[in-house]
Amino acid sequence: MFMHYTLKDDHQTIRDTIAKICSEFGDDYWFERDQQGGFPEDFYQALATSGWLGICTPEAYGGSGLGITEAAIMMQAIAEAGGGMSAASSIHINMFGLNPVVVFGTEEQKQRMLRPMVEGREKTCFGVTEPNVGLNTTQLKTRAVRDGDRYIVSGQKVWISTAQVAEKILLLARTTPLEEVSKPTMGLSLFHTDLDRSKIDVREIEKMGRKCVDSNELFIDGLEVPIEDRIGEEGRGFEYILHGLNPERVLIAAEAIGLGRLALQRATEYAKERVVFDRPIGQNQSIQHPLAINWANLEASRLMVMAAAEQYDNDENCGAAANAAKYLAGEAAFDACQQAVMTHGGYGYAKEYHVERYLREVMVPRIAPISPQLALSYIAERVLGLPKSY
Repeated sequence: MFMHYTLKDDHQTIRDTIAKICSEFGDDYWFERDQQGGFPEDFYQALATSGWLGICTPEAYGGSGLGITEAAIMMQAIAEAGGGMSAASSIHINMFGLNPVVVFGTEEQKQRMLRPMVEGREKTCFGVTEPNVGLNTTQLKTRAVRDGDRYIVSGQKVWISTAQVAEKILLLARTTPLEEVSKPTMGLSLFHTDLDRSKIDVREIEKMGRKCVDSNELFIDGLEVPIEDRIGEEGRGFEYILHGLNPERVLIAAEAIGLGRLALQRATEYAKERVVFDRPIGQNQSIQHPLAINWANLEASRLMVMAAAEQYDNDENCGAAANAAKYLAGEAAFDACQQAVMTHGGYGYAKEYHVERYLREVMVPRIAPISPQLALSYIAERVLGLPKSY
C-alpha cells in the first residue's frame, strides 16, 4: 500500500525484522496493556535480546553503531506494527537519551553506562522538565550543590516517562545559581545516576492514553550524586542535552507516522469490508478522499523525517528539518487517527476496534517533546528570519 522511497536493502531488512518481532505482540497484548497498565517488559526484553535497544550506540559499547536514519525506520516500524505509542515510548529514550554520554562521557562512563542499557539490564528515564517551567529549560529550579566528591540534589521534575521502572536517571540540574551566570544557558549540569527511591518520590500521573508507559512527577530531596556520574564539565549541561533534541524530534515524528499509517490501514480495511446500502462504504468518495489525503500527508511527512535524519547523520544542521518533520508528522498522524475513528462510525468509539486507542495515543507526538506552535516558531525565526516572538 505504501511507497518505500529509496529504502535500501538493509533498511528494508530492519523493517522486516522489527515487524517479525512485533508480530508476537498483537492487538490483544496492547489492548490488555492499555486497560491494565504495567510496563511491557516482555516486549522490551524481546527487542533487547535481539540487540535493537542499542541501534545508535557505538559497537564498542555493545550497540550496532547505526544512525538516526536506521533508528527512525525502526521506530516507525514498531508503532506501525500495532503497538503504537505504547510500544514506541517503552524504548524511546534508548534511541537518543544517552547520546550525551556517547559524545561527552569519559571512557569509563561509556563502558559503565551504555552497555547495561543496550543489554536491557538497566532502564533510564529523562529528568529535565519541571513544573511551572515547561520548555523554558534555562529557568530550571532543581539544584545540585557540590559537597566534596558528590552533589546534593533537590527539586522537582514532571512528565518523566518510565520512572516507575527505571534504575537510572539522566538528570539536568542547576549547579550555579541563575543570577551568578553570564548567560542563562550556563550553570546547568548533566548527570546520569541511580534513581534512588529513598531520596526521590516518584508519583505516577494518570493520563488519557499510553497507560503502560508511566508518566510521573518526581520530588527530589537530598539525592546524593557521585562526581563520577557527572557528564562532561560542570555548568555545560544545557549544551550537552542539545545534542539529543533534534534526534528526539526526528524519532517521535517517525513514531507518529507509524501510528498514523496503522490507523489508516485499519480504516481502509474497514471501509472495504463494511457494507451499508448494499455497497462497501469505501466506494463512497466521502470516505475515499479523506483517507487519500491522510495517505498523501503521511507520505510527505515521512520524506521530511528521512531528510532530517539524513542531515543529522551527515553532521549537517538539521534543526529546521527536524522541527518541520515533528510538526508535519504530528498533524498528519492526528488527522489519520481521527479519520480512522470517523470511518468506523459508532464502532470507532468501541475499544475492540482499537482505533480509539490510536486517537488517544497520537496526542503524545502532537504535544511532545515540543508543541506544534514552538516548532513553527523555530522555523519562523531560524529559517524565515522573523523576530523572536517569546
